[in-house]
Amino acid sequence: MKSYIASLALLALVGLPLGAQERQTDRGAFTWTGRVAPGAWVRVHNVNGAIKVERASGNEVEIVATKSWRRGDPSDVRIELKRVGPNEGSVIVCAFWTETASCDERGYRSESRGRNRSNDVSVEFTVKLPQGVKINAGTVNGGVTVDGATSEVRAGTVNGGVEAYSTGGPVRASTVNGDVRVRMGRLTTDEDLSYATVNGNIVVEFQSDVDAEIELTTVNGRLHSSFPLQLQGRIDPRHLRATIGKGGRRIQLTTVNGNVELRKS
Repeated sequence: MKSYIASLALLALVGLPLGAQERQTDRGAFTWTGRVAPGAWVRVHNVNGAIKVERASGNEVEIVATKSWRRGDPSDVRIELKRVGPNEGSVIVCAFWTETASCDERGYRSESRGRNRSNDVSVEFTVKLPQGVKINAGTVNGGVTVDGATSEVRAGTVNGGVEAYSTGGPVRASTVNGDVRVRMGRLTTDEDLSYATVNGNIVVEFQSDVDAEIELTTVNGRLHSSFPLQLQGRIDPRHLRATIGKGGRRIQLTTVNGNVELRKS
């Protein structure tokens, strides 16, 4: 996720100054409904606009993209979806502001060549996610909200907050300018987890006991954990290393300007 966000940060200039006139909206500019099997991925790559993920009522994925603008041309922003992976079981949907842009399982790529700098179009994605389907949601200018997921979640942005909740997991999340708030259920793997921002707070909540080696770091803020900790090394109010339970996986929470909290439900 860190490499994904680093590559997208170069695109942040797409968020352009807006005029004083009222924004126009094209709701349902793109819609798609289809089956994605449990264990497969839905990946949403955006640049200018928010991503919201909700629990689906049935067993189909539903994706709706809404365009809004003041003086830009919505027809200059294209939205594409493709099936990928084994047996084309996963889905990628992307919003493109330039002809040179592309995206795949490895992430989003674009060059500034040919970009219309007066295009202030933003795209908001709403995704309804069935049980067991994994979600990877990334944007640059906008918040990311995942609520109702039951499996793995990867969520990231550059300018905006991230809220990602799953009854399963694992959940990974990061931003640069905004808060990171994560809650997840029982973990079934031993993968390492990391959560990062620069200007914002981090709150990570587990709904069950967890065994891990943790590292909490801030520069201007406070650290807190509601889990019993076995401290490692010297006590530093801005940098804490400790063991939770039996140890094992590494969990890192890092910010510069903000508080860090590891919370037990």
